[in-house]
Amino acid sequence: MKIGLYVHIPFCASKCGYCDFYSVTDRAGRRAYADVLVQEILSWKGRGYAADTLFVGGGTPSLMEAGELLRILAACREAFSLDPEGEITLEANPDSVSLRYLEELRQGGFNRISFGAQSIEEAELRALGRRHDAAAIRRAMDWAGEAGFARRSLDIMLGIPYQTRESLSRTLEAFAAMGPDHLSAYLLKIEEGTPFARNGAARLCPDDDMAAELYLQTAERLEKLGYRQYEISNFAKPGGESRHNLKYWRCREYLGFGPAAHSYWNGRRFYHPRGLAEYLSSGGKNWQDDGPGGSPEERLMLGLRLAEGVALSRLGFPEGEEKRILRKAAPLRDAGLLEMEGDTLRLTPRGFLVSNGILAELL
Repeated sequence: MKIGLYVHIPFCASKCGYCDFYSVTDRAGRRAYADVLVQEILSWKGRGYAADTLFVGGGTPSLMEAGELLRILAACREAFSLDPEGEITLEANPDSVSLRYLEELRQGGFNRISFGAQSIEEAELRALGRRHDAAAIRRAMDWAGEAGFARRSLDIMLGIPYQTRESLSRTLEAFAAMGPDHLSAYLLKIEEGTPFARNGAARLCPDDDMAAELYLQTAERLEKLGYRQYEISNFAKPGGESRHNLKYWRCREYLGFGPAAHSYWNGRRFYHPRGLAEYLSSGGKNWQDDGPGGSPEERLMLGLRLAEGVALSRLGFPEGEEKRILRKAAPLRDAGLLEMEGDTLRLTPRGFLVSNGILAELL
C-alpha cells in the first residue's frame, strides 16, 4: 500500500492569536530550510517505498517561492516515486498568492489547494488576526480556478469572536458559492500559552452551548448545499474527500518531514520536535520515538472520527473486549449519539460533539 507524505513549512508572515501550530515569523532561513528538507526526503531514496499523496502544510507554505516548493515536490517524486495522478496538496493563505504563482505550482504538479479562509465576515477576520479580507478569499479562489486547480478547499472556524448564527450562515453560503469541492469546519479551541488565552478572548466567543449549535448548523446546512460530512470537521462533494487525511484516520502509514512533523511507519510513531534551529543543525535527523502505533484502541479512536464509522471485528480486539464495547455502546445509541449496525459503530453529528467522552466510555 502506498504511503502518504507530509511536509511542514513553519514560516508565517505573522502569528494568529489562536494558533498553537509550530511556526516562526522570521523567514531569513527559508532557503536553507528547503535545502535540509530536500536532503531529508532524499535520504529515503532506494528503500522501495512509494507514495500517492503529499500534503504541504504549515505555517504558511505559500510564503515559499514556487521554485522552492517545486524542488521539494521533485525530491518527493525522486525518493518515493510519487504518483503524478495522486493527491498533491498545498495549504495557502488567500493574501499570499497570485495568479502567476498558482499557475507555476499547478504546472509543476500540485493539483489541490486548501485556503485558510476562516470567515467571510470582516469583523471576525480582524478578531482572529487574519491578514486577508473577504475580497482576498474570492480573488484567491478565482485565481486557483483559472490556474487549473479543480480541487479547492476552504477552512472555516466555528465558535470564534463575534460569530452568530446569522454571520455563520453568511460564511457558509458565500464559501459554497465559490465552488470548492471540500470544506473544513473547526471549532475554536483556545490553547494555553496562546495570545487568545492570555488576553481573555473567550469572553468574545459564543459559549459552549452556542458553539455546539453552530457546529450542528454547519453540518445541516452544508449537507443541503451538497457537502457530505465524512469526518468530524470535514465535508466534501462526491470524490472531493482529502485522500491524504483519510490515511491518518484509517491508520495508514505516512512520513512527516520538518520540525513538528509526525510519522507512522512500520508499526512505530515518531516525530521531529518543534524547533527550526535544532532541525537545521541536525540536518533533519533529530527524530524522536513516540512508541508503537496501530493498536486496536487507537484504530477505534481514529475510525470513529469518520462518518463511515468502524467495524470492531477489523480492529484486532479480543472477542470478549469487542462484546464489552458493544454493550457499552448500546446506551449511547439509545441517546442518539451513535449508530450500530452489526459490529460497526458510527457517531452521529451530536456524537461528534462529545466524541472524547464517548471514547472514554467505550474504552
